[in-house]
Amino acid sequence: MNLSAPTMPVFLISVVLAVIALLVHYAGVSIPWASKHVFEVLLLAYAALFAGNIFKGI
Repeated sequence: MNLSAPTMPVFLISVVLAVIALLVHYAGVSIPWASKHVFEVLLLAYAALFAGNIFKGI
């Protein structure tokens, strides 16, 4: 299995999702769709980064 670097948009999407999850959990920021699903948002950030590494060109 060859790993590749994720493209910049995929990397930025994963960073934005991770930052949103961290802000909601630790800073108490209220984002309606993320406040009830912090773990799932962080999981989506990781899944996007994982897919960007596994699949070339994503």
